[in-house]
Amino acid sequence: MAAVQVAKKDLRRKIQNLLKEVPRESVNAQSTVVTNKLFTLPEYRNARRVSIFLSMPSGEISTAGIVRDALDRGKEVFVPYTHRLETGDINLPKVSVMDMLRLESMEEFESLQPDKWGIPSLDKDSVPRRQNCLGGTGVLAERSRGVSDDIGLDLIVMPGMAFDTDLRRLGHGKGYYDYFLNNYNREIAGSPRASQRPFLVAVALKEQIVIPPDEIPVANHDQPVDAIIVGDGRLIFANGRLMEE
Repeated sequence: MAAVQVAKKDLRRKIQNLLKEVPRESVNAQSTVVTNKLFTLPEYRNARRVSIFLSMPSGEISTAGIVRDALDRGKEVFVPYTHRLETGDINLPKVSVMDMLRLESMEEFESLQPDKWGIPSLDKDSVPRRQNCLGGTGVLAERSRGVSDDIGLDLIVMPGMAFDTDLRRLGHGKGYYDYFLNNYNREIAGSPRASQRPFLVAVALKEQIVIPPDEIPVANHDQPVDAIIVGDGRLIFANGRLMEE
């Protein structure tokens, strides 16, 4: 396990240095390719409830166009909200976790203020009244439950630091999506959604794809995605199918 963590750390550093050299014009162009490719997927077109990460100002695919399209199509859009979770043990520190809360409109999206990483973020004061993708309103640990909560997601647009052609994903090291996906599986167990796993689609700049024979180091808890859309037009599926422009 320690060797895997060291390998992940080394790869993150390598990719971070590489992404610093990618021109803004290239990021914009690749974002357009990825966004348009996503719109062709039946998994996206048929999805009613979607989770979309909100992108950093540089070094990754912009998701603003995806958010706009999803809202225009009348989809329910949920975006990440990270917060500190009480552990209940005074000897343990608080941990930072992620919930998916509903974004109501494009106007609201455009009014979001950037956090310390430049990522548009939900206002803390609005959180208690926002719909949680797993039912109720507010963050999972404190939510208010309704009688007929709709729960679950059909599709999750996922970020990452790097990916390989076997659909392995290297996150940014905070464990937010590992926590969320594990929580998701627990919460929907026994519900009508239990057999309807969300489609996990990652979006990536071409510089974020690790070239074989190199691969992403993974631990047992790391979950592969179902597809990767790459800024050079590649669409990589879990069944080994590869489509290009």
